[in-house]
Amino acid sequence: MLYRILKVIVALGIRLYYKEIKVKNAKKLQVNGPCILLANHPNTLMDAWVIGHICKQPIYFMAKATLFNTPFKQKLLRSLNMIPINRRGEGKIAGISNQDSFEACYKALEEGKTLVIFPEGTSYLERHLRELKTGAARIAMEVENRNQGNLNLQIIPLGLNYLQANRFRSDVLIQVGNPISVDSYLADYQQNAGQTAKKLTEQIRIRLEQLLVNSEAKEEEQLTEDLHAIFTSKYIKNDEKGVEGELRMIKQIRDRIAEINITQPWKLNEIKTRLVQLQWQLNKFEIRADFLDRRFRSKMFLRQIAVSMVFILIGLPLFVFGAVHNILPFKLIDKLVPKLTKEVEYYAPIAVLLGLILYPLNYFGLVFSTSLFLEFTFWEKFIYFWTMPLLGMFAYSFVHYLNHIAFKWKFVFLMINNKQTMLELQEQKNELRKLVFDGE
Repeated sequence: MLYRILKVIVALGIRLYYKEIKVKNAKKLQVNGPCILLANHPNTLMDAWVIGHICKQPIYFMAKATLFNTPFKQKLLRSLNMIPINRRGEGKIAGISNQDSFEACYKALEEGKTLVIFPEGTSYLERHLRELKTGAARIAMEVENRNQGNLNLQIIPLGLNYLQANRFRSDVLIQVGNPISVDSYLADYQQNAGQTAKKLTEQIRIRLEQLLVNSEAKEEEQLTEDLHAIFTSKYIKNDEKGVEGELRMIKQIRDRIAEINITQPWKLNEIKTRLVQLQWQLNKFEIRADFLDRRFRSKMFLRQIAVSMVFILIGLPLFVFGAVHNILPFKLIDKLVPKLTKEVEYYAPIAVLLGLILYPLNYFGLVFSTSLFLEFTFWEKFIYFWTMPLLGMFAYSFVHYLNHIAFKWKFVFLMINNKQTMLELQEQKNELRKLVFDGE
């Protein structure tokens, strides 16, 4: 019961935090029987929450034992289908035995349940699949061996791809890979358990890498992200929209950078130099990179701006209401998150947890305090309560819309008064794009 209640609450939190959560090949998650979901681990608790959100069936998680460091936490977390495991280098937690934890995993799988394991073991916010531990493969083969190959256990790889994992209203793409049948490894496991575990783990690694935008080095990852920020544009026709299209572009850039690094390493310096120059000029003129892909028609822009002004005038009172009623928890969370943790991987889950507590408290407090001065009926209080979060989201979107209009004004002003500079910037962007993608 507690698992179901918290699943609904957490689902609300992550749906509000991320704008788009897209699952590719979701039908592969519909398994009749036991399965182990193996995923990369870039975003700590958020990874588990996202997987729990996309799976209809109850799922069991393996989690580090340090989370279970008090009797209360042990009771609470176990009730949430979490199975503790003592990891090397972290010390043993009293009352937790790895053998008992493995038995709990075997039991769950033998009952046809779904078990989630993050084989990297630790979480780092980066586009890089780290070395996989063999524990997941050993659990899979041991439970299949215990049941004489009749369990029909499936291993399903999941690739968790965040555009900007710790940014509010960013996007997530979950790619579901083809299942791996464990019983095909059983005969080898019975002959040489250790070697077969490594063999299966390598197969898992290959499958996971196919589902991820994977960078080999931090410098390569940063260069890819910077180029993506320059090239991504809603003003260029693209068959794929949303998070899937964005990640496909990141992958294309990453592949090209990796190829250039091998075949034309001298070319990387020119790419970096041109990129820095373009970034500097865009910052100087306060122009968004995607505006360089827009066709300029003065009458059309003036008409759009006129319509925008009307919308701003109409939406301004709604924005003020939403901002006033949401600014306190918004600012508190913004201040508290960096103080509660120095690890960026925990920013998103902590922000969600704080939001699930502070926003409702804020709304209840405002309803209560307002009721002391105004005579509200029950339904007026109900409407007032739910209007606050709805207009809070409107206020957040409204601010982004105002920023968009501000960039549009600057773009129009420069195109009218300094058109040659804008044309030069457009040419620089096109040359940079050719430099990166030339030879594809």
